[in-house]
Amino acid sequence: MERAAMIRARMEPDVKEKAEAIFEKLGLNATGAINMFYKQVILQKGIPFDVRLPNATTRKALAEAKAGKVHRGFKDVDTMFEALHS
Repeated sequence: MERAAMIRARMEPDVKEKAEAIFEKLGLNATGAINMFYKQVILQKGIPFDVRLPNATTRKALAEAKAGKVHRGFKDVDTMFEALHS
């Protein structure tokens, strides 16, 4: 039987607490969740979710949102799609 390898990590206490509450609802503990993540990294041969820098359009929208600039809204989804396709 192999010895267990140890991992140590520091994180914000509230992040740990919130994540572990979700793990508990899923029937996991932190060790099980970390093992699951590592196994997915192996299976996917990389991080098992998208990790990307935002493009110029997204960066501009984020900056405007932080500055409190309001963009026009739409009364319904059909109107929004009409505006997107015009």
